[in-house]
Amino acid sequence: MRLHVPTPLRWSDLDAYGHVNNARMLSLLEEARIQAFWVSAEADENAAGASTAVLDATPGADTVTLIARQEVEYLAPIPYQRQPLDIELWIGHMGGASLEVCYEVFSPLGVEPRVLYTRAVTTIVLVDSATERPRRIDDREREAWQPYLGDPIVFRRR
Repeated sequence: MRLHVPTPLRWSDLDAYGHVNNARMLSLLEEARIQAFWVSAEADENAAGASTAVLDATPGADTVTLIARQEVEYLAPIPYQRQPLDIELWIGHMGGASLEVCYEVFSPLGVEPRVLYTRAVTTIVLVDSATERPRRIDDREREAWQPYLGDPIVFRRR
C-alpha cells in the first residue's frame, strides 16, 4: 500500500529552464514526508498521512529524525503545474532505528498521460533527543507504518 500526498509546486521551485530545479526536488520530497509521518496540530482524519503521522516534530520532542542518506533519480523534467504533484510514498525497509522512505513523483492526479518524473529514497534515523543516540522504532510506530512496507526502489542507473 502507498500513501498519495498531493504536493503543490511553487513558482520559486523552477529554474531558468522552466522546470523544477533538482535541489528543490529535495524540498518537495521533504514536504511530502512531513505530511506522511509527522503529527500535525490539526487532526484531519482524511488527510494524507492521517494513519502514519506518528512522529512528534514539535520543539522539545523526545525524538528527532535525522537524514542519513538520500538518493534521487530524475526521469523527466517537471514543468510548472497549478495542480499538485502526486507524490506516492511507502517504506522500502524498516530497521531497528531507521527506515527507508521511498517516493515516486507523478504528474497530478487525473492528468493524462500519467508521467513518472522522479524516484527517490530517504534513509531516516530516529534519535533520542536527550542521549543523541539512535532509538528503536517503537511498537506504535511500527504498527502505523507496517501496512506501507513494500519493495524498495530499484534505480535504473546504478
